[in-house]
Amino acid sequence: MTTTIKDLGEIELLNRLKKFMRYGQIDDDLAEINTTNKTLLINTDLLVEKIHFSEKISNAKDIGWKCITTNISDLICSGSENIISFTVGLVLPPNTHWKWVENLYEGMWEAMQEFGGEIIGGDCSCGETKMISITAIGEMKRPRLHRGNALPGDYIVSTGFHGLSRLGLALLTSEQLPSEVQISRELTNRAISAHKRPYPAIKALKALRKCKPESTSWRAAGTDSSDGMLESIRGICQSSNCQAVLSKTSILKDPEWPEDSILDNWILNGGEDYKLILTLPKKWAEAFSKEFKPANIIGFIKEGKPNIFWDSSEPINLEQSSLFQHF
Repeated sequence: MTTTIKDLGEIELLNRLKKFMRYGQIDDDLAEINTTNKTLLINTDLLVEKIHFSEKISNAKDIGWKCITTNISDLICSGSENIISFTVGLVLPPNTHWKWVENLYEGMWEAMQEFGGEIIGGDCSCGETKMISITAIGEMKRPRLHRGNALPGDYIVSTGFHGLSRLGLALLTSEQLPSEVQISRELTNRAISAHKRPYPAIKALKALRKCKPESTSWRAAGTDSSDGMLESIRGICQSSNCQAVLSKTSILKDPEWPEDSILDNWILNGGEDYKLILTLPKKWAEAFSKEFKPANIIGFIKEGKPNIFWDSSEPINLEQSSLFQHF
């Protein structure tokens, strides 16, 4: 029987590709290149129409902004705040309007004005579906955040509210919400903005660097919550060969977040929130949560086969059916 990519799923596909890369490379979101004067971090993201973006809910400028900022988020969650440059690969149907392409690049330009970097090249080709491939280059500085750096005793820190982007997607697509759920205008605006114009956690990274206690090493594990908070923590556990214990009462909700089990699941698994998920030595975690107000300690790391538990010892269901699946 022939095995398809759908049969494997994204995680198993990546596991099977490990043999073509150096040890540990696939446990991180990007590549690290050492030059004579500096270390560069390089990240590539591919966005496909009707999977990662839709013109029905986002205009070309918003799509351009998101293409750049999602790549910047991967650089930031690996320790880079000095964004150097981007290359852009485009696949476009022949009937694509020039104005759409121009607006796409204007959105990219707006993001670069905010976070840095410049477009230095790329490629374009013809295809049936719009695809945008961005390669981002940044300069690494300490701490070098990596999913494989967690150790037992570390505290797990989240740098903001989760679920907003998933709620924004539901509102933009007129997805049916539970009848008893009421969404305020303020929450609606925040959620739609979070989905259309995500803002990478560069302020959090700067605060993390600023508040490190002198007695603490620069070792820290990190990723962003682009694939959902639980999936981000799972990735750290898998790469660091450890377990996570989370506190239900410590996972913060937006102040106007409705009480509903479906929406609460979006906090855990919604994705595209682009907050930092970190594991830090205790003193550093405590200093960071004081220095950066949106940061909150939500659990700790312990020894054991990779898994995630609530502090009641209840295992957390990590079945892929609850998460975004590429295939």
